Amino acid sequence: MQVSSLNEVKIYSLSCGKSLPEWLSDRKKRALQKKDVDVRRRIELIQDFEMPTVCTTIKVSKDGQYILATGTYKPRVRCYDTYQLSLKFERCLDSEVVTFETLSDDYSKIVFLHNDRYIEFHSQSGFYYKTRIPKFGRDFSYHYPSCDLYFVGASSEVYRLNLEQGRYLNPLQTDAAENNVCDINSVHGLFATGTVEGRVECWDPRTRGRVGLLDCALSSVTADSEINSLPTISALKFNGALTMAVGTSTGQGKIFTSLEPEHDINDVCLYPNSGMLLTASETPKMGIYYIPVLGPAPRWCSFLDNLTEELEENPESTVYDDYKFVTKKDLENLGLTHLIGSPFLRAYMHGFFMDIRLYHKVKLMVNPFAYEEYRKDKIRQKIEETRTQRVQLKKLPKVNKELALKLIEEEEERQKSTWKKKVKSLPNILTDDRFKVMFENPDFQVDEESEEFRLLNPLVSKISEKRKKKLRLLEQQELHEKEEEEEPEGKPSDAESSESSDDEKDWVEEVRKQRRLLQQEEKVKRQERLREDQQTVLKPQFYEIKAGEEFRSFKDSATKQKLLNKTLEDRLKLEAKNGMVSIADTTVGSKQLTFTLKRSEQQKKQQEAEKLHRQERKTLRRSAGHLKSRHRRGRPFH
Repeated sequence: MQVSSLNEVKIYSLSCGKSLPEWLSDRKKRALQKKDVDVRRRIELIQDFEMPTVCTTIKVSKDGQYILATGTYKPRVRCYDTYQLSLKFERCLDSEVVTFETLSDDYSKIVFLHNDRYIEFHSQSGFYYKTRIPKFGRDFSYHYPSCDLYFVGASSEVYRLNLEQGRYLNPLQTDAAENNVCDINSVHGLFATGTVEGRVECWDPRTRGRVGLLDCALSSVTADSEINSLPTISALKFNGALTMAVGTSTGQGKIFTSLEPEHDINDVCLYPNSGMLLTASETPKMGIYYIPVLGPAPRWCSFLDNLTEELEENPESTVYDDYKFVTKKDLENLGLTHLIGSPFLRAYMHGFFMDIRLYHKVKLMVNPFAYEEYRKDKIRQKIEETRTQRVQLKKLPKVNKELALKLIEEEEERQKSTWKKKVKSLPNILTDDRFKVMFENPDFQVDEESEEFRLLNPLVSKISEKRKKKLRLLEQQELHEKEEEEEPEGKPSDAESSESSDDEKDWVEEVRKQRRLLQQEEKVKRQERLREDQQTVLKPQFYEIKAGEEFRSFKDSATKQKLLNKTLEDRLKLEAKNGMVSIADTTVGSKQLTFTLKRSEQQKKQQEAEKLHRQERKTLRRSAGHLKSRHRRGRPFH
């Protein structure tokens, strides 16, 4: 992909690169792609987007799905499907095409204007009908409300062909000798034609009369402009209801940007609502250009936006093998400012290109100590190579340094085992973005004094001591690196390899020791809590009950819970004994119902008898107690 810029407008050429001939087999094409770097790196946006010899015209269907192009030799039309990014069909024609238009939204209805005055109609299945116009045509437009085709060409008349009636209508008579281009406004249907005299005539199709005349050639010529011929109208296009763009053959107007392809351009087509530009030129390959300033990439190639953004983030300077790019300051240092404007320097952007041999010769004359600088650079490179053989500094995070060091050691051991056993390596937590916060946020710091950590890691004390020792070595190594230019040799990475590992007995003793320490700490914590409880004095607290609320003690709730555990029969007996039945429901509206039970005559008599019986027993108990008390006191009975 080639990038060019003019007036700070970047243009990406998507069709640059080598093209492979059609007669090559697929096997040879694949072989060339493997050998040739330019063929492998090219961007083939649409497969086989080219003509055998020359492409003359190119257009996009109204639905944006199909790209149609005509070319020679032999005269033909090709249709490309943007959804499949490949060629859909190809049809050969009898003569070369001047221009064409799609009457439908897709490719099902196409009209071709040939250079031998023939007008050819094609349907979805192929050729449909052919007719002829009196003069050679140059352009045509279709008026949808009246189904009329307006043809302009080497004549002062505008020919009208009605597709509904299938016959020619009376032509429109213009004041021009010849007409080059024409267009119809899609909003209000105004027809405009551009003449060779540099004028634009506007016609109303309803009245078939001219309603306006614009002299663009006279208004485009100013005192500062230099012209060699009469500016004729070469392009004409409506944009909305009140805006119209007019192009002249002499190029009068302000330049937005420009394209400079290697071959002449025959036709230009802008993909609707995007920044993609399609060109037909005097070459087999059709041009595809992407200009982000004009709009986004089409939906079927939306990846172009990401591709251009990556190129913007990593800009690459243009480098040539035989030339050296120098700035004005470099020329001042070399003493070559007098060459500015001469053929030895070619201006480019903010500097100049000069021959690389001249640059080396002048630099050697100006700076005879260049060899010493070269020697120092080589020595510096050798020092950097020897540094790679030493212990590399591990950039540890600010949070959980010991955990990070442990993961690094495990990763090194895993890599060794993977290299020996050829085992599939697993992802590392340190390089995983999902666990990045664990080494950045202090809230994720591992608490080594917690009970869970000490029980799960009985040997954490010795292992942590080893890692702390290693951390201290790394910190000292970093300080020496900052203070001195060269890195000290330091301690080899396998310094701890000579230390013997703990056996099973040491491990059991360490576990028991940790358990005893935990029990002592728990005992101290219980004593402290007991001491605090003894020192604390409980004070009564008073709570205010809001109006309309009832006070419910814990005793009531306990009684209610016991009542719910009883059977329905026991609850009804208890409520009947109390003389009242209440039903409370808080799920719907917090309603409460209270029923008063009526007692029958038999129940009343039974209750009165029970009441008298209880009173008699109470009287007997009192008298018995009185006699017992007198007997204890030694008083006689009367």
